[in-house]
Amino acid sequence: MSPTFSPARPRPLAWMLAALLLALLAGCATVETSSGPVSRMTLSATMVQAETLANQAATQKGAQRRQTVDQIEALLSGLDNATLQRDAAALPAGNPLYNYAGRALLRRGLPLPRPFDRSAWQFDAGNRPPADSDGYRPPVKLAVLLPLSGNLATAAAPVRDGFLTGYYGETRRRPEVTFYDTSTGAIAAYDRAVAEGNDFVVGPLGRDEVGALFNRGTLPVPMLALNRAQVPPPAGNASFSLSPEDEGIAAAEFLLDRGAHSVLVIGAEDDTQRRAVASLRERLAERGGVVTDVVGEGTADFAPFAAKPGGIDAIFLATRGSAARQLIPRLALAGLAGKPRVATSQLLSGTGKAEEDRVLDGIAFPSESWTTHGIRNLPPAVSAAAILPNAKGPAARLFGFGYDAWLITAYLERLATSATGIEGATGVLRIDGFGNVQRTPAWSTFSNGIAVPLASATQR
Repeated sequence: MSPTFSPARPRPLAWMLAALLLALLAGCATVETSSGPVSRMTLSATMVQAETLANQAATQKGAQRRQTVDQIEALLSGLDNATLQRDAAALPAGNPLYNYAGRALLRRGLPLPRPFDRSAWQFDAGNRPPADSDGYRPPVKLAVLLPLSGNLATAAAPVRDGFLTGYYGETRRRPEVTFYDTSTGAIAAYDRAVAEGNDFVVGPLGRDEVGALFNRGTLPVPMLALNRAQVPPPAGNASFSLSPEDEGIAAAEFLLDRGAHSVLVIGAEDDTQRRAVASLRERLAERGGVVTDVVGEGTADFAPFAAKPGGIDAIFLATRGSAARQLIPRLALAGLAGKPRVATSQLLSGTGKAEEDRVLDGIAFPSESWTTHGIRNLPPAVSAAAILPNAKGPAARLFGFGYDAWLITAYLERLATSATGIEGATGVLRIDGFGNVQRTPAWSTFSNGIAVPLASATQR
């Protein structure tokens, strides 16, 4: 059944036809599995301490619980990969620490020893028909909450088109879909979706909107929020986000895995980059690393920072590509040209001319699986961009995000009940024991001024 739009408005024929064309090129989702033996052994002292805190957190709420959770995550972050994997496998079923340990494993791109414990967070499939053999079990009647008009409609358009590409690319049973405009209020749109009999909701996009809905506690219809709020998802609900905090964590893990513990940060002043820097700093500190300095992209001389006692192991660039091109010669003058360099995904912004971008060669940055190496369930990014404007340039990332929102919706039960991950457009997708979708990104670099997959960054 085809999607409908609410309130009634003309359907943009161009993007509907484009989505259909893309769908004809698309295949089915592939599922990545991970497995390993579970064994009992003596837990490390750190894990025992974290276990005590996890038992406390199970009875806490609000700010007190958030503080305890922060302590748990700090303890787990201090464990090396081998100890974390060993201790997580040793935790018995039902242990409240396991979900925290599993989330820490996913953030490092490491496999789970077994599925998350779902005693507190359980997904109810309601009256959906039985799942197919690959776990495909979409809703019966689906509501999508997006700003279809107003200032945010432009940003929402590639999310919508990516979602519809996934929807039309599926040849099996598909739900009836209705789009609800959130420009006049996401809560009102959600309430209307519930009143009209939808059994699942995707959206909204705004952080405050998501927080307002999650603060309601138990929701009558489960939802996949397209952002992450300060409030955790209520039981049975989930959230999915391309957050800068996740990029900061991914960059920190990337550097730590390569032995870099002292990192010089060069950051822009916008909120997105500041959040990525704060996340990187926190994760490095938790795992024994340090940010030596945070300096602006307008810094003229990096020699004083390079000469500090202890030295610099690597450089983190929280800047756009256009600014990074100006920074690289200055870093070379300070003797830092040979240091590993990692950036946020915004490095791609302001690039596209190989002769200018050669100066960026060797910088690693998180990227989308679809645009990096392609995935079976989507046509090549170049082909999609030629058909649909909302699938090219900076919008390609949001297009992939929308596509993955459909995948998560269709495979949510599979994600919630197993240790498997779905290979989506934005990376490998898994859902932790608290309803948060965890994304393991692909990694890219520049070679001769062209963005290419980073061969040394294995997607785990």
